[in-house]
Amino acid sequence: MLGTVSDETLVSRALAGSNGAWMKLVKRYEKRVYNYALRMVGHPDDAFDLMQEVFMGVHRNLASFRGDAPFPAWLFRIANFRCTDYLRRRRVHDEFDDERGFINGEPGPEEQTFTTHANQQIAAALGALPAEQRQVVELKFFQHFTFEDIAGQLGISPNTAKTRLYSALRKLKTNEELRDAL
Repeated sequence: MLGTVSDETLVSRALAGSNGAWMKLVKRYEKRVYNYALRMVGHPDDAFDLMQEVFMGVHRNLASFRGDAPFPAWLFRIANFRCTDYLRRRRVHDEFDDERGFINGEPGPEEQTFTTHANQQIAAALGALPAEQRQVVELKFFQHFTFEDIAGQLGISPNTAKTRLYSALRKLKTNEELRDAL
């Protein structure tokens, strides 16, 4: 069989007990989920933990995937819930320092990569947005979902998703440092 195996086929095989199919699903999406979590929470270690939580939750609930929407939409809905819950629990926002990036523990290789000058400015600008707007920006520009997909994942209407995106873009546009970085 040539070509890439579909997500739905991998899900069916994983449900039938194929560990290889499950691992292919994880490998296919782990970087995207990690990057999503990193942009949402801003801390590499927390993003890694959230990525693991997302995949554990997906594995536990794989049988509930009905296929009404594409697998990535279902996966990122779970990732969104985990990140939102994390942000709600954290309540205290860590400070962002232009020289050192996020102030929270020792910088690891992922954080060093993430904290290049341009990424620092983008992360700071996204971090200044309300979580609802940051989610829509992430899903639209970094994950390339349609407004309909975003609406389904967040449980809002497509028009609300558009409104949140355009409000976020207006806020980002007023951030001079971000304009200079881009």
